[in-house]
Formats: sequence, C-alpha cells, structure tokens
Amino acid sequence: MLRKFWGLLCFLALSLVMGCGTGTGPVTATPDEVQELAVAIAALSPEVDPEEAYRAAKISFEHSRELAIQYEITDPPLVHNSKVNMGIKPRGLCYHWAQDMEKRLKAERFETLEMHRAIANASNPFRIEHSTAIISAKGADMYDGIVLDPWRLGGQLFWDELRDDTRYKWVPREVVMDQKRKLRAQEY
Repeated sequence: MLRKFWGLLCFLALSLVMGCGTGTGPVTATPDEVQELAVAIAALSPEVDPEEAYRAAKISFEHSRELAIQYEITDPPLVHNSKVNMGIKPRGLCYHWAQDMEKRLKAERFETLEMHRAIANASNPFRIEHSTAIISAKGADMYDGIVLDPWRLGGQLFWDELRDDTRYKWVPREVVMDQKRKLRAQEY
C-alpha cells in the first residue's frame, strides 16, 4: 500500500514538473529524415550495403512509431516511466524500447550491419540508468555505431553517432550486466 502511494506521489510530482500530455508520441518520419539516417548508417563502413542501410533507417523510424502506439505514449519519458511502474501503461521503459528495437532490426538478418545494446549511468547513483540499441557495421565495435533511441524523445526516434552522443556515457550491456552479477555475488 505504501509503495503504491509513493508511486502515485512521484507520478503527481513528475506530472506537475514536466506537464502532462507533452510527449511526442507517434510521429511519422519524413523521407528526408529516413534518407539522412540511411546515409549515416551507410557511412559507417564502405562494406555497408546501401540498401540495408536504407532498410534499417526506414525500419528504425517506423518501428519507433509502432512502439509509441503499442506503449500508449502520451507523456514525456519520465512521466510515462512512472505510469509503467505503477501499472497504468503496459511498456515503455527505456530498456523495453532498446529490447524491442534490437529484436526488430535483428529479425532482418542484415549481412553488413550488426546490433548492439548499451547502458548508461549504471554506476552513477545520482542519475537514472538508461538503455539503448546501437547499430554498427558488421564486426565493428559498438563505439563506432549509431545510437537508436526512441525513448529519449517520447516516441520520436533520436539518433546520433555514439561518439557524438555526449548526453550519455554508453557502456556495453554485457559489461554492465556482468558488473551487476559480481556485485550481487559479493553481497551474499
């Protein structure tokens, strides 16, 4: 009971601070936006197939929109997170977006592109942990990839080269999960 009350109190506080109904929600990308991302993906390596780059870009935008509808996005990300955590909304935490984006793009079985997952702020107790999907050239390091983050703008795809995404310090998901397992083991 106390947990539910605390969740409601946090939700109301976030709603007052951030305002309700200001999330981007479902957005349809323009052909120019898709083309810009396709060019950036193709530029990751001369080995990247331009057709695959275009398909990945188109799917990234389309799937972001589909997920925004599925997750019932109507609010900014932190307000929506509160609703998910309270059971009001079905999904839409950052790791849901990252997981679903990765799964959708992996289903394409690209021959010249590869998907990665990353987490930021895992070791910072003063910031909320954040997850994302990253696309790179096949065999390339995730740090040479492009962040695909529909959570950040409330359903509208944010993308940028990982090295230029200075808002977050991304760490491979596997590294973060391994660190968490080691910490849990030390507690016992």
